[in-house]
Amino acid sequence: MSELLTAVAATGPLAVGWSLHTLFLRRRVERARRDPLTGLPGRDAFTTTARRRLRAPGGVVVLVDLDGFKQVNDTYGHAAGDEVLASAAERLAVWAKVRGGCAGRLGGDEFAATITCPVPSDLPVELHALGELLSAPVTFRDTELRVGASIGAFAVAGLPDPVFDRALRRADEAMYAAKRSGGGWLIADGPVPAMTTTNGRRTGRPGTNPRSGGSR
Repeated sequence: MSELLTAVAATGPLAVGWSLHTLFLRRRVERARRDPLTGLPGRDAFTTTARRRLRAPGGVVVLVDLDGFKQVNDTYGHAAGDEVLASAAERLAVWAKVRGGCAGRLGGDEFAATITCPVPSDLPVELHALGELLSAPVTFRDTELRVGASIGAFAVAGLPDPVFDRALRRADEAMYAAKRSGGGWLIADGPVPAMTTTNGRRTGRPGTNPRSGGSR
């Protein structure tokens, strides 16, 4: 009997140690799935969460591309550009979280988010608020840095599976149209893509043009 008690007692620290090791590994995996600069989930991690969030009624996919970011980077340096990206990510994350969604960084100065907006007529107000938020100045070494934002959105109501892939593409098209018009926001109407694709991506995106690498 005493031998059994001794054996059970001995497994306690081992079990605790293994649990801590497992938790440590999970946190390492989670950190690896996040963008090191902004702390936002990367494309794959964001996609996983976004698919789940879009099951809620009123789901909306939002795509954001910063306007004037290259000029800030070229004028004030990469440290200033990093500050702009980090600030934009934090603002977008707060905006999305308050509205029952999530945010992620897709790469460069491009971000994505989901929100829940059960009343369609409220969406323009929400997007306008996001545009104002992202356009607010960022203070860097006593200098106010300003960028704008081109925002595209697509509400997934009534959209058949796969919901996220189609919705992200439509939001991307709306964002691109807004950018061509000088910025601001635009809501895509209908699930049918309006632009051609190259290798499964909107033609004109980086990587779709074999000669120039694509452009916006």
